[in-house]
Amino acid sequence: MAKINFGGTIEEVVTRKEFPLNKAVEYLKNEVIAVIGYGIQGPGQSLNLKDNGFNVIVGQRKNSKSWDKAISDGWIEGKNLFDIYEACDKGTIIQYLLSDAGQISVWPKIKKYLTKGKALYFSHGFGITYNDQTRINPPNDIDVILVAPKGSGTSLRRLFVAGNGLNSSFAIHQDATGNARNKVIALGIGVGSGYLFETTFKKEVYSDLTGERGTLMGAIQGLFAAQYDILRKKGHSPSEAFNETVEEATQSLYPLVAENGMDWMYANCSTTAQRGALDWWKKFRDAVYPIFEELYESVEKGKETKITIEANQKSDYRINLEKELKELRNSELWKTGSEVRKLRP
Repeated sequence: MAKINFGGTIEEVVTRKEFPLNKAVEYLKNEVIAVIGYGIQGPGQSLNLKDNGFNVIVGQRKNSKSWDKAISDGWIEGKNLFDIYEACDKGTIIQYLLSDAGQISVWPKIKKYLTKGKALYFSHGFGITYNDQTRINPPNDIDVILVAPKGSGTSLRRLFVAGNGLNSSFAIHQDATGNARNKVIALGIGVGSGYLFETTFKKEVYSDLTGERGTLMGAIQGLFAAQYDILRKKGHSPSEAFNETVEEATQSLYPLVAENGMDWMYANCSTTAQRGALDWWKKFRDAVYPIFEELYESVEKGKETKITIEANQKSDYRINLEKELKELRNSELWKTGSEVRKLRP
């Protein structure tokens, strides 16, 4: 492992230099990797593993949209595409990439295929960490491991095709074979990670749920909506409000942050912008800090999990979800965004 100084904190990480792809392929040459689920993470991880030379099969419910997508992506029924339970039977490493709700519902039927020496792989710590609610309790004689790419499955695949990688965390919940560490690192390299950093199942899900509700999705939507609404209230046009709130951020400034960091982005903006940003950022931090404390506590105590599980179990869940998404989609903010995107050169 490589030792990296992150702002004064030394952390050990794994890169492709320490664990090259050919080593990963060789280490797993006798394994059959069964990717269960072809929704969010399944396509990117399975296709990257296949393109990297691993022995991969996909398990998905037949006659579903995801099954059809797998077919269109080149998976062949009876060769490397099977019903979920047949794939579980064939696999020695079972990548359990169904949705959190899907994992809970399928788990009672999956357990019997988790025979001694196999590995159960997650990309989210949800099922194991909150097993008092999910009832996901793996047998003691298998490895239980995690690789969590820090981004969507779509991004994982897109970056892989472009010759890049998406950073991932990895964790070992249970090492029954004594080989779990090399196994999980090899899989992390195989799915297309930029670099791998170690965590635990609990820390992964705590940070992930906080991030999704915070700066990755929930908080950023709240900030966008608040600024857009203020600008519109003060008489600015939809085009001006959207461009100043979203378009400039996503198309101009955020790429600069990704390239070299926030300080570099500041340095490449006007002195007026620099001064204002430096004066106001701590006010925003102090305003939202209590909200993030409340959010983390809700995650830590399992409240967010309870809300999620109960919502997913309702018969009208999909209908209500679509209503909430439609509210976003039909807001002036994102209707304007749709039109702005069409005008990009």
